[in-house]
Amino acid sequence: MNSDSVKRGVDRAPHRSLLYADGYADWEIERPWVGVVNSRNDIIPGHSHLGRLVEAVKMGVYAGGGLPIEFPTIGVCDGIAMNHVGMKYSLPSRELVKDTIETMTMAHGFDALVMVTNCDKIIPAMAMSALELNVPTVILSGGPMLPGKYRGRRTDLSTMFEGVGRRLSGEMSDRDLELMERSVCPTCGSCAGMFTANTMNCVLEALGLALPGNGTAPAVYSERVRLAKDAGRAVMNLLERNIRPKDIVTMEALDNALAVDVAMGGSTNTCLHIPAIAHSAGFSVPLSHIDEVSRRTPHICSMSPGGDHFMVDLHEAGGIGAVMSRLFERGLVSGAPMTVTGRTVEANLDGVCVKDDEVIRPLDSPVHAEGGLAILTGNIAPLGSVVKQSAVLPEMMRHEGPARVFDGEEAAYRAISGGRIMKGDVVVIINEGPKGGPGMREMLQPTSSLAGLGLDSSVALLTDGRFSGASRGAAIGHISPEAARGGPIGLVREGDIIKIDIPARSIELAVSEDELARRAADSSPKLRPAGSQFLERYREFVTSGAEGAIYREAGVID
Repeated sequence: MNSDSVKRGVDRAPHRSLLYADGYADWEIERPWVGVVNSRNDIIPGHSHLGRLVEAVKMGVYAGGGLPIEFPTIGVCDGIAMNHVGMKYSLPSRELVKDTIETMTMAHGFDALVMVTNCDKIIPAMAMSALELNVPTVILSGGPMLPGKYRGRRTDLSTMFEGVGRRLSGEMSDRDLELMERSVCPTCGSCAGMFTANTMNCVLEALGLALPGNGTAPAVYSERVRLAKDAGRAVMNLLERNIRPKDIVTMEALDNALAVDVAMGGSTNTCLHIPAIAHSAGFSVPLSHIDEVSRRTPHICSMSPGGDHFMVDLHEAGGIGAVMSRLFERGLVSGAPMTVTGRTVEANLDGVCVKDDEVIRPLDSPVHAEGGLAILTGNIAPLGSVVKQSAVLPEMMRHEGPARVFDGEEAAYRAISGGRIMKGDVVVIINEGPKGGPGMREMLQPTSSLAGLGLDSSVALLTDGRFSGASRGAAIGHISPEAARGGPIGLVREGDIIKIDIPARSIELAVSEDELARRAADSSPKLRPAGSQFLERYREFVTSGAEGAIYREAGVID
């Protein structure tokens, strides 16, 4: 399927008449058609400025001899959707975005695509769509926000969520909270730290689906507009050379992306999105493989929320190219994969260097010896669970305490904000997985409130849901199987002792197998109402968090 099948021949005279109605001239119609996917809207700060970048992309496509044809897709702001029913729609929106792009591309026969994105689920959705459609594609992000400043300290959105906990503890006044909320997000762009959006934009650059600079050039820099023009020209080069996404996303490229992710201390959400992208490319990336890459790759960038640096610092230190060049020196990334520049990774890295060793640490003096992610297994998580170990305080790398069990995020948050969680507790939130939620909500408000209350050094949080990239602390998510699928996390009872050992990759419920069997026999998973037909359909088709929460194949029984 390409534009010739839509525009050429006698049978397509009606089709051409509609194109004339759009204002296209004959010589424009004859050009290759490049779909320009615009995820701009007025609610997401990372997307509100994308109109200017889309126009720049279209200029690049036009200059390269193509006909740019813009069309929209949706986007959810995770920060605004957080801590209420709206978060149930965030992860499911990934599949909607993917499907809308496929629908528009196949219905209109686009020859190539430039996808303009910036935030959490929209980015992996575009990568998944690019691979499944497999037409020449470049993905362009809108760039990160600059950090804010509050009382002389640089801040980002995670500071704001933690500020709520500080207000609840009496450490902050209402006036202080108001001053903070007006200062932490000073510009457009994806939130300023290494949260999910920026992690994924960096991952796509490392994967080769986006141009150098895509992950880190700030949204408000003119460099971002130039990058957009280059993206339009680059896709025309890919089209001429017939370089397609599946030529770029190999298993080596996926390992490159994972290595860069864990070296930066990226979001736990990549344990959903990289496996999903890999699946669209025809590969399997199990959680165990992510752990293997993390064990062998040092954590060399101390980024917010676990560290002091922001995306603008990483950009000025050389960006993702500099991170990759440092890893390439030790053979931790491969130089062989092709990229959207039309050159290999190794060719792209020629002449690239690190400009600030404090931001991108040398490999012999890393922030941590291992990468940012750890996969824990045990009798409470037989199929695995995920923690951002780079954002865990040293005293919480091993923890043992009594379970405080809550059915859903709201109940847990009421207990935390009400002062009912004590030092040493292990907060367990069930029925928030892909099926049980439904939608696998992020738990940024509970984790941030614990941090704001000063409990991140003594309280762990476990869930079959997931965490925002802005979360820090001993927050262990994606516990699989989830409670709604009969997973052992649904058998935890108030006061049960839970033992966590992150270095040993272990998470255990100190209850005998016989007792767990008795509990399983006496109970069965209960699904709360989905609340909408869309979420009910999602619940029926989504797989577990351990599988990337993708849709199961047609004909496969859950």
